[in-house]
Amino acid sequence: MDLSKIKTLIDFVGRSNISELTVTEKDVTVRIFRTSPGQEAVAEPSKEPESTTNPVSQAPSSVKKTSYAVKAPVFGVLHKAPAPGEPPFVAIGDAVEEGQTLFIIEAMKVFNTIAAPRSGRITHLTHIDNGEVETGDLLAEIG
Repeated sequence: MDLSKIKTLIDFVGRSNISELTVTEKDVTVRIFRTSPGQEAVAEPSKEPESTTNPVSQAPSSVKKTSYAVKAPVFGVLHKAPAPGEPPFVAIGDAVEEGQTLFIIEAMKVFNTIAAPRSGRITHLTHIDNGEVETGDLLAEIG
């Protein structure tokens, strides 16, 4: 598929009411989707619901840390390790630094590095490895 066809498809999605378009020509598949404002962030804080109970129940022992959700910014194949047979970038319980590589998502032969949005400890990891993820899928949580 040539670049002019892809640009035409992007313009079509931009002008229409559809939110996603997938086109396959020969052995190439192009997936174009529209995101609403604010959805483009890689990581978002997952907010705890606010308590409406009395101040006594809000003692420091009951305060939970806010964790950050690391979500897939693009559709593609998720890789937890830098190469086959190598150990994964991170495991549950690992301490990570802001900017540290957590995953790689392969989309149309382009390798997108997914970095930690903040320092912390990995509290959740997706079970998917070398499989497809959708935009917005939860990949990890950092506490």
